[in-house]
Parts: sequence; structure tokens; C-alpha cells
Amino acid sequence: MSWSASAGPAAVVLYLVSAALLLRRLRRCAEGAAAPKAGPLAVGLVALALHAVNLSARLVSPEGLNMGFFNALSVVSWMAALIVLVAAWREPVENLGIAVLPLAALALALELAFQSEHLILAGAPWTLEAHVLISIVAYSLLSIAAVHALVLAWEDHALHAHHAGGLVRALPPLATMERLLFRLIAAGFVLLTLALATGFLFVDDLFAQHLVHKTVLSIAAWALFGLLLFGRWRFGWRGRVAIRWTLGGFVCLALAYFGTKLVLELILAR
Repeated sequence: MSWSASAGPAAVVLYLVSAALLLRRLRRCAEGAAAPKAGPLAVGLVALALHAVNLSARLVSPEGLNMGFFNALSVVSWMAALIVLVAAWREPVENLGIAVLPLAALALALELAFQSEHLILAGAPWTLEAHVLISIVAYSLLSIAAVHALVLAWEDHALHAHHAGGLVRALPPLATMERLLFRLIAAGFVLLTLALATGFLFVDDLFAQHLVHKTVLSIAAWALFGLLLFGRWRFGWRGRVAIRWTLGGFVCLALAYFGTKLVLELILAR
């Protein structure tokens, strides 16, 4: 088995090991014990590097960049894992890795198990490549925001039910979690705005039959996240309101990108 071929399975295993170590750390923190995060994060970074080796072999071909359904899923999961693992060295977001890293492992396993093809032809203009890259980073950031919103919902429910012990005690305060959520959403919204702008400028006919659903749903997601940020600024929206709007925006975005690709590539084989 070649190095690039063995990198994928090794990355799947190491992602799961890193997530398990982070979960163990969270439990130790809940018990009041000291639990450094450097070790689990380092394991995750090794998994990330191996995942990148696998992607470089799967994505790049003489005909162009293969952004088929499972490859795209793997790229987005890699980017999400990268953002969490890098940010966790400075911000208290390492517990998101407990959910994000197994999802990255699952996406990579699906990419290894199933072939999919959607070529961005070699020689495509750099503007189209920039649009694709910005879209992937925006989707990754807003995916992390959705996971963060779910953790926030769990913490909020536990606190309102007066169950503030156990693992909840090891999480950052609710105010800190909300601040981090809106930072993720703001960054993702800026990139989503750029993705839509570059799409309108550089992609031929965004409202063509095969793109109309993706375009409309992306605009709907952009509007939901924009209204949420406005509501936060103008009316101080927080808590369950923020969680619902975040998850609503993410569902629209997931349907826009992966829902469209699933139907076109795997069901209609276009």
C-alpha cells in the first residue's frame, strides 16, 4: 500500500483517538483534575496532516480538480477540523473536536469507500477557484457554528434544568460560549457574502437550472445569518433564539451545497 493510500485509514483512526482523548480530558476537567489539551490536539493535527496527504492524491488529476460529492464532503470536514484544532490552542473551543473530529473521520471514510467525480477542469480561471475556496471555508466555519450551537443548547438546557454538574461544569461559561458562537457566525457570514459575490461575478448564470436551488438556498442561508447578526446587534438576541436561527441557517446552507450535489451527482448522475 502506497504512502498516500495508507494515509487515509491512519487519519480516520487518529481522528477518533484525538476525539476520545478530548472526551477523556473533558471528563477529567469535570472532576476538577488538571487535563492539558496539547496532547489530544497534537494527535488531531497529525490526523489532519495525513488527511491532507490523502486529499492531495484524490483531488488533483491531470484533467483538473475532482470536487465530487464525497471528495467535497471530505474537504469541508478537513477544513472544519483544521479551524477547530488551530483555534483551540488560543480559544476554549477544543471540546468542539469531540463532535467535529469523528465527523471528519466519517467523511474521510466515506471518501475512501465511494468514488465520486465532478471535475473543475484544469485551466479554469483563478476567479472560479477563489470562489470555490471561499465557499468551502465559509461552509466550514458555519458548520462549526452549528456544532457550537448544539453544545450551547445542551449547556443552556442543563443550566435551566438545574443540572449544572458533570460535564457541563467543565464547559466555558454560557456568556463565553455565546461570544464564541457569534464570532464564528460573523466570520462565516463575511466569507459567505464573498462567496455569493464572487459567484454572481464569475460563475456563468447562477440561476441556470442545475444551480438555481443551490443559489436560492445559499441566499436564504445568508439572509438568516445576516438577520441573526442584526438581531444580536440591535435587540441583543441570545440563548435559544440565537441557537434556532443558527441551526436554521445551517440547514439551508447544507441543503444548498450538499443537498444539491447529492441530487445532481448521485441520484441524477449529472
